Amino acid sequence: MRTTQKAFAALTAAATLIGLAACGGGSDNASKGSTGDANKAELVFWGWDTGHTMTNLIKDFQKANPGITVKFNNTGTASDTQTALSNAIAAGKGAPDVVMLEDPTVTQFAVTGDLADLSQFGADKLADDFSAGPWNKLQYNNKPYALPIDSGPEMFFYNDAVFKKAGVDGTKIKTWDDYYEAAKKVKAAGSYMTNNSGSSMEYQPFTAQAWQAGAQPWKVDEKITIDMTNDAGMKKYIDFQQKLIDEDLIDTKTANWSDDWNRELNDGTIASLTIGGWMPVNLMNGAPDQAGNWRVAQLPQWNEGDETSAEDGGSALAVVGQSKQQAAAYKFVEYLTHGKGAQTMADTGTFPSLKSILTSKSFTDPNSEANKKVNDYFGGQNVNQVLSEAAQRKVSKFAYLPYNPFAQSSFGDQISKAFSKNITLKEAFANYAKALADHGTQQGYTVTNKS
Repeated sequence: MRTTQKAFAALTAAATLIGLAACGGGSDNASKGSTGDANKAELVFWGWDTGHTMTNLIKDFQKANPGITVKFNNTGTASDTQTALSNAIAAGKGAPDVVMLEDPTVTQFAVTGDLADLSQFGADKLADDFSAGPWNKLQYNNKPYALPIDSGPEMFFYNDAVFKKAGVDGTKIKTWDDYYEAAKKVKAAGSYMTNNSGSSMEYQPFTAQAWQAGAQPWKVDEKITIDMTNDAGMKKYIDFQQKLIDEDLIDTKTANWSDDWNRELNDGTIASLTIGGWMPVNLMNGAPDQAGNWRVAQLPQWNEGDETSAEDGGSALAVVGQSKQQAAAYKFVEYLTHGKGAQTMADTGTFPSLKSILTSKSFTDPNSEANKKVNDYFGGQNVNQVLSEAAQRKVSKFAYLPYNPFAQSSFGDQISKAFSKNITLKEAFANYAKALADHGTQQGYTVTNKS
């Protein structure tokens, strides 16, 4: 459930609390929970409500499940929710039954045993019903610890007017080599292919693009293994980005979600983005002067003919380990993500992760009122059709570190130095790996750094 104002900037403040949870008695806290009565409960649900749909969703659920009531506490942003949950875990009490989390933060609570393993309720049998990207992010030790609310397939958005001025046909950019050749023409025409300053705001696009390259910069199981510079996928990602930096083919001064970023998208200085499928509305709001010019396409591939994707963003619902009503809590989670509630959220603007919705005629109908507005901005293109195809592409497994907020803030501290050309990108990632390993060790994890 993505909004224009990113919640990531506030995540750093939660890192210390999450570290405490990692070192503390997460498993002990989880063991205090119990299954309870699946048909009778008074549930507490924490999360955010950017689409203002929770009141109606809860009413519909309670009508279908008369023995269960749900009290929704709007805990603000994703980081506010995460911090509140960390506090409750550290205190050993006060946690909700159900919590909404951004996908990258699920692992950190699963590792410490503070979320319920949903396979005990049959969630593991739902894998084929969801898009691979959001589903894969929510697994720990091959078990689901949350169910996805939405999806964020990484897409290639481009300004067709700027491309045409540069003599570039966006429909023919199929590989990253094609992208590189186009970047040279776009630069010669007075614009940049894209921006990347290496700030913390570029962390999520980094993970998505490295993911698509087959990289595993870190592995998380009973211990953590970090490999930023020797992993084959990371080498591929680093070499390509370094070439763009060296040849001045990207804007290295402008960070995502900054005022300058929106201004440059609006005046055509930035000609394309690789970013999540939730971006159309943000472009409509941030770059209104480019109405009719933007297009969306599948990500360029590393090998021609491949159809590999990745995820950028997304949120999920989990059952908290402290809950004594886990069976009823799961019933609520399943309703919102896999049941009728999923359709309600899709109807009100959430980009779905459920295949049955993604493949439905209503989702891709170009004549629906919501789709008409988006399609007009994109020059008459059927945007949801393209996004639906992306969300169903193959996606490899990818885990986030159990101290993801630190990983994001440290990314900006370390990687920005390469984009300002003070050091190479390989050196920056080696430094980043050390910072991640040191922090993980300080938080009580067993960490091996192979970088």
